[in-house]
Amino acid sequence: MKNKRLSIVFVSAAIMLSSCAMAAPEMESANDSVVGMAAPPEAPRMESMEMDEVFVEEAAIDAEFNKESSDFSTDGSAEAERIVIKNADISIVVANPADAMDAISEMAEGMGGFVVNSNLYKTTTSQGLEVPNANITVRVPADQLESALDQIKALVADPAIDIVNENVTGQDVTDQVTDLESRLRNLQAAEEQLLQIMEDAYKTEDVISIFRELTSVREEIEVIQGQIKYFRESARLSAISVTLQAKAAVEPITVGGWQLGVEAQRAIQALVNSGEMLATALLWLLLYALPILAIIFLPIFFIVRAIRNRRAKKTGKQESAKKEKEKEKEK
Repeated sequence: MKNKRLSIVFVSAAIMLSSCAMAAPEMESANDSVVGMAAPPEAPRMESMEMDEVFVEEAAIDAEFNKESSDFSTDGSAEAERIVIKNADISIVVANPADAMDAISEMAEGMGGFVVNSNLYKTTTSQGLEVPNANITVRVPADQLESALDQIKALVADPAIDIVNENVTGQDVTDQVTDLESRLRNLQAAEEQLLQIMEDAYKTEDVISIFRELTSVREEIEVIQGQIKYFRESARLSAISVTLQAKAAVEPITVGGWQLGVEAQRAIQALVNSGEMLATALLWLLLYALPILAIIFLPIFFIVRAIRNRRAKKTGKQESAKKEKEKEKEK
């Protein structure tokens, strides 16, 4: 029994020694590979690309949650700032378009604005005269838009005739800016999450993948920031487009002191006024007079008709009775 036990012990010891001998080269190769590469962090958080994808998805979920929470965390007591873009177009007739263009440019710069573009050119009238015309677009502070328009209209000699056209428009972009700012906050939150993930990543392919996502997010952030800046600058500075015509280019044609153009304009205006009066009269007749007349005269018409019908029936009965009497007498 002792011999048998000793043999078992020796066999077990031999097996253990052989196992240690086989494991030794593997440990040496593992140590060599560790020496050849950078030492891993004390507590590695990601083992493969799958873990990076999980973190990216979590960042997207966090960004979406931030978006939803920001929508519900708006303070209802404070009114949202209204962002309105106001622009104006005006066409005027002046004696000298070049001087008027310079005056408008100085006015805009004096208000803290600037000239967007200007164009001075010449045209030839039907009488063969070469006259100057001009176009200029300026930007002025939105709160001084009315004052700027008043100064431009003061350049004309007769406002009733020389102001050809004036149009002021407004566009409320508050909702668009609010939406862009919300998207910007969400993208910035996603950017912070991606930066944190990149700091924890140590594999080259993981870093490259996260860097690509980060670049795409930053591009979207820059685009949205540009749109917000455009809307706010457009709301802060109103654009005024001015068309300047020379007085000589719109002078009426005169024949022996008779202004043909003016008379033709008056005739056309009189025709338009007459047509307007006729159309107005027809509308009043159809929509106002006829319903009232119908309400008044329809009952009278039915009453008179009923009376006539009764008289006709009564007359018919009398005539039939008279005929019957005549027949009896003949018999």
